[in-house]
Amino acid sequence: MCGIVGYIGSRVATPVLVEGLHRLEYRGYDSAGVAVLRRGRITVTKAAGRVRDLRERLAESAPSPATVGIAHTRWATHGEPSDRNAHPHLDAEGRIAVVHNGIIENAEQLRAKLVADGVELVSETDTEALAHLIAAELATAPSLEDAVRAALRGVEGTYGLVVLDRTRPDELVVARNGSPIVLGVGDGEMFVASDVAALVHHTQRVVFLDDGELATVSAGAYRTSTLDSRRTSKEPTTVDLVADDYELGGHSDFMRKEMYEQPEAIARALRGRLDERFATAHLGGLGLDPMALRAVKRVKFLGCGSAYYAGQMGATLVEELARIPADAEPASEFRYRNPVVDPDALYVAISQSGETLDTLAAVQELRRKGGLVIGAVNVVGSAIARECGSGVFLHAGPEVSVASTKALTNMTVSFAMLALLLGRVRDLSAAAGQRIVTGLRALPERVDEILAGESEVERIAKRFAHARHMFFLGRVRGWPVAREGAQKLKEISYVHAEAYQSAELKHGPLALIDAEMPSVVIVPEDELLAKNIGTIEQIRARGGPVIAVTNADLPDGLADEVIRVPRGEPELDPILLTVPLQLLAYHTATALGRDIDKPRNLAKSVTVE
Repeated sequence: MCGIVGYIGSRVATPVLVEGLHRLEYRGYDSAGVAVLRRGRITVTKAAGRVRDLRERLAESAPSPATVGIAHTRWATHGEPSDRNAHPHLDAEGRIAVVHNGIIENAEQLRAKLVADGVELVSETDTEALAHLIAAELATAPSLEDAVRAALRGVEGTYGLVVLDRTRPDELVVARNGSPIVLGVGDGEMFVASDVAALVHHTQRVVFLDDGELATVSAGAYRTSTLDSRRTSKEPTTVDLVADDYELGGHSDFMRKEMYEQPEAIARALRGRLDERFATAHLGGLGLDPMALRAVKRVKFLGCGSAYYAGQMGATLVEELARIPADAEPASEFRYRNPVVDPDALYVAISQSGETLDTLAAVQELRRKGGLVIGAVNVVGSAIARECGSGVFLHAGPEVSVASTKALTNMTVSFAMLALLLGRVRDLSAAAGQRIVTGLRALPERVDEILAGESEVERIAKRFAHARHMFFLGRVRGWPVAREGAQKLKEISYVHAEAYQSAELKHGPLALIDAEMPSVVIVPEDELLAKNIGTIEQIRARGGPVIAVTNADLPDGLADEVIRVPRGEPELDPILLTVPLQLLAYHTATALGRDIDKPRNLAKSVTVE
């Protein structure tokens, strides 16, 4: 959510800033703006809408040669999307410009005090208050850094922010608390961003700020410190990413590109982690020896949205292969119910970005209560990775589309390896372990087969794209698959979709079945095949259209449409059954003319509550 870019160096700043915003568009936003400083004057340009609208507005005036500036894409929290609510925000004198991600929870009190002091606020945002607070502190603070520090001591909430002062053209001040900020170290120039995607076109050397940390950035250097003025030491790290990782590469959109990257992404996740000799998996990032793994009496997965559904798939895998209790819970609810933390449990925090605020808060609650928690993330150096200190790196590669595909698949593949490892230190036989190892190795080829059948899924999607509502149904292994399928359809096509456990259909939802309500039924070839066939027959008996997603041989004419999936090991069926649902959602959305990569109201990295 939201995007931040900052630059200070010798280049003309505006093109660097706008190009950085373009690379952050996938995060989700509704307005954009840029502020540059030259000869003691800050010039601000804003536009509600897309970055292209900002480009057009910038083209209306003469280009500025300024070499320092800040920019932002906003996802509305306080105040509707509009030019005046867009960032950057200025203080009353135009001395301070601020861009900010996050939510200031005591914004109303701060705004009320400012108004009482005679300040005229021009926006509805929480961020504008920061600009006025920092400007007020400059009356007594010896430096911009000290003014920002003093202002933030009165702020409650989350922030990633960058501050520009017209009287100090040689520095930017940056601060982080609960919202990601990363510095990019160049040759005689420095960059700031909320995501490395905005930096890798210019540098691969980055510095991740921690919560409660500030940085003062100049063209040739940076220094970091805490809110209580203690100096910190941060050395740059090198990220294994290049600008081409964020390009379409001939595809029409990022979701399609990333669906087709799944076979290679799975292969990366498996590489060096499968042990043929002992029929197990190696996950060195866990930091747990066999004795510690045997001591685990329960596993709980925590995630939000698709990550939560991947956790449900993981829980089923752990129970089947390791025979220890496992479940999944939305991370967004975890800390608010004052959870009882089991000292014998292993908690797994799941997040593609590694910055999901709800999941990060759950990790912090677990650590506060002494829980054993590992991360499953796709971004090295992310907040959850650093907070956990150990875990499983997903190796999915950069994922740009808001709708997660390859990252979700690699989550489930990683959980299959975790379940295999936990099983093999217990009672899972070598023969059973070898069967799972073989099944995992076959996954890239199986996913390729599914993607090769895209045209048939496209035909089915077009047939049912007119539907205003859909059911997704599954049992046991198929239940989280159904939930993920419904999520995908909702988020990119805007077709209302609900997922139910198949056995629950007759306990209420069956009343909604008619000729206008298609049902997507997940039918793996397992011990519940006959029951799933019975579910389809119940729907058809009431005139409901059925799309069966299956690797089984179903009776002819049972379903209106059948999406066939290659057979694999039964425990791994959810991984394969999920892929055609991505294609189904994609082609439904395409048929309806939706913006595939930027669905309305949603963001890729959810860093606010």
